[in-house]
Amino acid sequence: MLFDNEEENEKDDFFDNENVAEEKPKEEKKPSYKPEDPAYWDEEESEWDHLKPRARSTFWLWIIGAFVVVGLIIGCWLRYFSPYVEDATQYGYVENIERRGTIFKTYEGTLIPYKELMDTSRIYSRDFVFSVKDNKTAAELKRAQYDARPVRIGYQKYHATVPWRGASKIVVTEVDSIDPDKILPPEFAPGRK
Repeated sequence: MLFDNEEENEKDDFFDNENVAEEKPKEEKKPSYKPEDPAYWDEEESEWDHLKPRARSTFWLWIIGAFVVVGLIIGCWLRYFSPYVEDATQYGYVENIERRGTIFKTYEGTLIPYKELMDTSRIYSRDFVFSVKDNKTAAELKRAQYDARPVRIGYQKYHATVPWRGASKIVVTEVDSIDPDKILPPEFAPGRK
């Protein structure tokens, strides 16, 4: 009986059943060598494979690269296209205005500030140098120069210049003629005595 029992056990063996898939043999894991080991350099891979970044480090490189690109775009926009002074005004006399530029033609001008002319307690420091993009504004400034009348200009000031905006960081956006009787002291006003 003992013998019969063994035959039955062999028939009912789970691993001998035809419905069970065969187990795949495990692949041998390659040993990972360090660059100090001579076997590291004897492998069939390229000699530069050890320099290839791993998947995790490439992910972080892409993230860092994206932050750098976004930072550069924001920095360039703030530096070149966003004025840091807006709606500023200056009073004075237009000394000269001329069209300059090799590729990008803009109007460049100089204004003698009224406060510099009338303040005798300080030494004259400098003229007000500006650029003009608009032809209409430049024509008004040219008329004021020929008539020798004071003007009030509205301007924006940028951190840096770009060629199509002009050679100056100061860009005139509007110009108004001023009545000399209103801004000049009585002794200098032509109509008052």
